[in-house]
Amino acid sequence: MDTRSSAPVIDAPDQSSSGGGTLRPIRSLLRGLKCLTVLNTKDGVTVTEIAQAAKLPRTTAHRILETLCEGGYVVRDAADDRYRATIQVRALSDGFGDQSWVREIARPALSALCAKVIYPVAIATPSGLTMLVRDTTDRESPLALERFSAGVRMPLLTSAAGRLYLSLCPANHRRSLLDVLQRTGDGLSAGGLRDRAGFERELTDIQTRGFALFHRMPQPEATVAVPIYAQQSLTAILQMRFIASALTPKEIAATYVPQLR
Repeated sequence: MDTRSSAPVIDAPDQSSSGGGTLRPIRSLLRGLKCLTVLNTKDGVTVTEIAQAAKLPRTTAHRILETLCEGGYVVRDAADDRYRATIQVRALSDGFGDQSWVREIARPALSALCAKVIYPVAIATPSGLTMLVRDTTDRESPLALERFSAGVRMPLLTSAAGRLYLSLCPANHRRSLLDVLQRTGDGLSAGGLRDRAGFERELTDIQTRGFALFHRMPQPEATVAVPIYAQQSLTAILQMRFIASALTPKEIAATYVPQLR
């Protein structure tokens, strides 16, 4: 956080170990987190609105928002001059509270599906500028050319799961993500979003189909992905890796997509 307008807040020796006191809090960090909390509850705010909600001077609120933009957690929409949280904010809660549904619901379903389709299947959720694999059946599938484990991250731009998520997530989230990706790249592969208009047309086609196919040449494996909804809300992405030379896109759409769904 930008602390140029305030005095250093950690300016005393650490006396906590000797019982003489505790470290002073980094108040600029607390103010930044408070702004993020406000942003998470609204679909865009102005500097004045965030200053009022967080009880901060307007200049301080503006510097905090611009700092969060620099970090990729917030984006300013030039259309209405409002600040919106990006999907990268969700990376701050990775690993919290969602292990039970993976273990109790997803794992048995993934194992049963793998036994049916033979190819390795996995479940992934958005995490910042990536898709995070929560569970996979790579070690159960005899057709997995490579064996990956839970925790692997896939780029949004160059993975079936990432493209499907971008095509189906709320429009303001997609816009914010593409803004950040266009400016910074996806962090996991060479290059960023060079042809945004062309990529958005691809996302429209994926949205119409309801599933995504992606083959990163010259890799021997390709991937097909379908969405997982809970109470009409996009919750995760289910994907299957397959040997690209063994199946055509038409065969995937006719035989495997219905089984994944």
